[in-house]
Amino acid sequence: MRLTRAEAQERTRAKVLAAARDEFAERGFRDAKIDEIAHRAELTRGAVYSNFPGKRALYFAVLAEAAAHQTDPRHPGTPTTPREALGRFARAWVTRLPLATDGADGQARLAVDLIPEIVADERTRKPFAQLMWLGAIQLGLALENLRPGNRQVRLAQTALTTLQGASQLAAAAPGFGEPFTVVTACERLADTDFDDAWLTPQTTPDVQTVDEPSTLTRDGVVAVLGLHRLSAVEEALRAGADVTLIVVTSDPGELIPLARLMVTEFTGLLRHAFPPSALPRLTIVVDDTPPAGIESVTDTTEIALRVESGRTVLRAEGFGACHAAASPRYVT
Repeated sequence: MRLTRAEAQERTRAKVLAAARDEFAERGFRDAKIDEIAHRAELTRGAVYSNFPGKRALYFAVLAEAAAHQTDPRHPGTPTTPREALGRFARAWVTRLPLATDGADGQARLAVDLIPEIVADERTRKPFAQLMWLGAIQLGLALENLRPGNRQVRLAQTALTTLQGASQLAAAAPGFGEPFTVVTACERLADTDFDDAWLTPQTTPDVQTVDEPSTLTRDGVVAVLGLHRLSAVEEALRAGADVTLIVVTSDPGELIPLARLMVTEFTGLLRHAFPPSALPRLTIVVDDTPPAGIESVTDTTEIALRVESGRTVLRAEGFGACHAAASPRYVT
């Protein structure tokens, strides 16, 4: 049976990813060679570069593919308190850390070069910071849904800082410390008052009333955010809207695989740790093409659409767009 062009491209991409995973697992990121990846895949060097702009983009894509197929350990019972949920979240995180006894080709070992590669370039550091913000917002809102009251995003940031530190020490100093002590620390953080408060945004975006068909099947807000503006999604979520976040960037070849990796991993951890009723009303779409009707995007793009009854009724652009599209004071 003859393959279509799209099927052939997908098969080639899958062969490159499989070969790259073996190469990175065996040699590590820095010693891995594109020529060796092409040889393993029985393809040309050009075929590798036609699918990925460089070795780092390919590394991010390999990790994202592995994350999409990773399952978290299951524990009985459903968390009902922030302490229980944060403990389960932290436990699932530390079970992924590389241990001194791990095999060289495990997923944890495969990922040990991730943070060094992110730190090495300003183009990846800023998106990584915003992707961590996105994770903290989701974790904070989930904690708030279990215990309504103060904003919990600072608590979430502190827990993620603790867990990221544990990850880096596990990679740099295997055998140092006890990973599950970190779980206890995160559980105790849940009982700490961080004096966190949400301040309503005061920015004034460009807001237009429109009447256009929408492909979104539910009412709510579509937030199109560049990788330097992801934290703005909290403005729509705090206004009580169902939010679809579309992540965009001016450098999709390298940064979309990084975004896909982090969103996939974080979504899996949240679903493992929290009951469905506590999860934020947020759907995240990571794609390498801008959505229909948006001609160009940058890493600072902030566009938000309000959808009602299958039609887009409001469009806001600029800082504060997410708040405007979700706020009832911007009536249609």
